[in-house]
Amino acid sequence: MTGRPSPDLLRAALAAAARGWHVFPLAPNAKPPALHGEEDCPRTGPCTAGHLGWERRATTDPDVIRRAWTHGRYNVGIACGPSSLVVVDLDPPKHPGDLPPKRWAGRGITDGHDTFAALCEEHDAYGHYDTYTVRTGRGGTHLYFTAPPGLLLRNTCGDKGQGLGWRVDTRAHGGYVVAAGSTVAGRPYNLALGVPPMPLPAWLATLLTPKAPPVAQLDTAAVRARIGRLQAYVRAAVRGESEKVATAGEGTRNHTLFASSAALGRLVAAGTLPEQDAADALLDAGSKAGLGEAECRRTIAKGLARGASGVGRAA
Repeated sequence: MTGRPSPDLLRAALAAAARGWHVFPLAPNAKPPALHGEEDCPRTGPCTAGHLGWERRATTDPDVIRRAWTHGRYNVGIACGPSSLVVVDLDPPKHPGDLPPKRWAGRGITDGHDTFAALCEEHDAYGHYDTYTVRTGRGGTHLYFTAPPGLLLRNTCGDKGQGLGWRVDTRAHGGYVVAAGSTVAGRPYNLALGVPPMPLPAWLATLLTPKAPPVAQLDTAAVRARIGRLQAYVRAAVRGESEKVATAGEGTRNHTLFASSAALGRLVAAGTLPEQDAADALLDAGSKAGLGEAECRRTIAKGLARGASGVGRAA
């Protein structure tokens, strides 16, 4: 049940969009996206050419927003990547036994706010709270910063040893936050400071920039040799799909890789194309398009599985 539409939630969505932030509906009184997932995508409407997830469907178009929020009491999600935002999420402990690890213990640190304050002191950085700020339902804080141009930052989780520290997470490309004006489990997200977001400080950008792991070089010559031994129509299919991926434009690369993986997945399932040959050819093409190896491998695996699941189905 989505309940009656809420004028307040619609206003919150329009207010975020007016700042240039891309919004999409979240489940009423909750955090998960209200949009359909890939597994139950009807392949109609905006997904006619292929499934579009919440990040690509997030919008600043007031007309689209008004139509979406007339269907129920949807919370407001802000897609950080398309909005050029990096949001630092300062959380309280999850439970009484949630205590700071050794790195932070003995310093009077009791929550993510304290951790972030200690980080600021360590980097001689002060005043970084003077940015757009939202108070979360559980007493945490979202600090909004504008993302550095040309630097692709992803989500981090401080409790998993990533990013900044204990009870400090970040949301960037591939992540979203619950907007002010929403309510989760009956607890409101309130605007605490309505000033424009500050640019992400350089010291924070440095800490959040992922260190590139060593990458094993793909033997492209060996891949081409293996493809060359396949049947002619299979070779043509692999080369055609690989070309689509390698030449895909910015904003379409991951979707193209998934679609091409699904196309080749049907050949894999039919037994005419070895799965490793398909995966290596697509990985090479994705690398040429500028996609990272880990991202490529995840998308290829999903696409091959999707293609295999469609074998034998009616068109």
